[in-house]
Amino acid sequence: MDMKASALYQEMQSMVSQIGGVSDQLTRVEKSPGASQFADMLGQALDNVNGLQKESRTMQTRFDLGDPNLSLVDVMVAKEKSGIAFEATVQVRNKLLESYKTIMNMPV
Repeated sequence: MDMKASALYQEMQSMVSQIGGVSDQLTRVEKSPGASQFADMLGQALDNVNGLQKESRTMQTRFDLGDPNLSLVDVMVAKEKSGIAFEATVQVRNKLLESYKTIMNMPV
């Protein structure tokens, strides 16, 4: 059980470092604003979420077919990663729409 906990901790640390990389990208975009850069970054983020979902689906199928190289833990971790990424994407979309509505309702 201790080995699984340490592996989970290492994976969480890896995710934190990836988030740090995303904040670095956001900082670079803020320094040199441009619509195409924002669109590219948003497209990459959506592609990443889509990739996580495809990987999760593939792992589920392989596990269902009896692949001996996959454990239930691996499948569940992949499923949770894709779920969290999707939920974060939905929250970002909601904030963007809320911001857009606020800007559009501002008096000129």
